Amino acid sequence: MFRLLPTEHKFFTLFESQAATVLEAARAMGDLARHFERVEEKAQQIKELESRGDQITHDVISKLNRTFITPFDREDIHALASALDDVLDNIEGVSSRFALFKIDRLTPETIELIGIIERACVAISEAVGHLRELKRIQPYCVEINKLENDADHISRNMTAKLFEDAGDFRELIKWKELYGRLEATTDDCEDVANILEGIVVKNN
Repeated sequence: MFRLLPTEHKFFTLFESQAATVLEAARAMGDLARHFERVEEKAQQIKELESRGDQITHDVISKLNRTFITPFDREDIHALASALDDVLDNIEGVSSRFALFKIDRLTPETIELIGIIERACVAISEAVGHLRELKRIQPYCVEINKLENDADHISRNMTAKLFEDAGDFRELIKWKELYGRLEATTDDCEDVANILEGIVVKNN
């Protein structure tokens, strides 16, 4: 289709930066889980990444408001930026609660879920890197959906186990909040995949 005005392609670069920041935060959370020490310091580093991500999200929205011709639908640009921001917000939320709740050690299931989130964010970063060539995105979306299903299975089992084994009500509340945040993060990753699939369908 012939365009009288050029399409603004800087959105691709902004999304790549946003996805890279999400992945960096996921990897930092993975390192925190595997080496559970200096928790407050590591949580602060993830907070700084979340602040960087907020700025990129702001830049995307600001550019959207100033751009006439966009590479794909305006609502999809807004939705993708918001969904990536949600993933990063929840990664920071989990990490900060490890410090805030003074968690002594992580359960094996928590470490496994964080590993799933890290792998989902790798797939997100790869998928976003292919926004210029949409036909290559679909396999990454399938992988993210599979990981979310795996996370749901683990989350259901560990929540049931939490209520069975709970002896201290305060500990129950802490871990229920953490498990909920972890599950929300995997749900947010799936939201990103669904938005990307929608972009592919609309633009093929």
